[in-house]
Amino acid sequence: MKPKALRRGDTVALVSPASPVSKENLELAVSFLEGAGFNVWQSPGVNRLGKYLAGTDGERAADLMEAFTRPGIDAVLCSRGGYGCARLFPFLDLDFIAASGRILAGFSDITTLHLALNRRGTPTLHAPMALTLSNQKAPWVYESLLTGLTGGTAVPAEAPTGNCVVPGSAEGETVGGCLCLLCDSIGTPNALETEGKLLFIEDVDENPHRVDAMLTHLRNSGLAAKASGIVIGEMTRTDERVDAGIGGSPWRDIVRDRLADLRIPVMTDYPFGHVKDMLTIPLGVRARMDAEAGTVEFLEPACI
Repeated sequence: MKPKALRRGDTVALVSPASPVSKENLELAVSFLEGAGFNVWQSPGVNRLGKYLAGTDGERAADLMEAFTRPGIDAVLCSRGGYGCARLFPFLDLDFIAASGRILAGFSDITTLHLALNRRGTPTLHAPMALTLSNQKAPWVYESLLTGLTGGTAVPAEAPTGNCVVPGSAEGETVGGCLCLLCDSIGTPNALETEGKLLFIEDVDENPHRVDAMLTHLRNSGLAAKASGIVIGEMTRTDERVDAGIGGSPWRDIVRDRLADLRIPVMTDYPFGHVKDMLTIPLGVRARMDAEAGTVEFLEPACI
């Protein structure tokens, strides 16, 4: 079920399955992909502007399905996250997408699609999107993205390491993404599964008490303790969003309070997610974490 790795001359589709993005915010991504030797196909609605969705559910689902059915397309890169992917499930043939041989790349709201495809045995890439690439990034960000798209596993030497919360090493299949969407999946047919897996978590613009609540939900559901290890990126802008009527703790303290007693390795600040510079993380593949070293080694590629 592994998708095909990209080669020079292959075509990448840009699709907007969630919130809208402007044409201007696609330009640098198109330039990067073309400069790497790929062709770019933009879905009919990639620039479709709505309120908080890039068109109706039917329109966005049709765009995504076309990217996985149209002849000559080899990979699908989402333009941005935002909100809306979960609304597409009634309109998508997820089994067909999973078996299409085309890799899906993106993050944030795209977490919802990652979970659905990973449950079907298809690896995906938690990766920068077109909107992410509209601002200049560190060289290792582009290197990591190209490595993922072309079937590599190496983490660039220049990428930062994480910070240890609970020491130890762990191995397992990678799973995860945006914390709020992981929690939203619980109780659905495409729910997060963690048993024996390395759980990757990050989020953005959540109040401290909401981070506490979501980590608590992962504890109460048993999902946190079933993981072999937990790798946290960043709770971006959480420390700036303390509710004056409730108060709050720094998010790293919340992580320690909620996860440190699970007796599994935990680290924070691994460079992925809603951070300025982010690694591309293959999901649905085996990997090994070393919390004390703050590193993750990907033992197999997401595409071949």
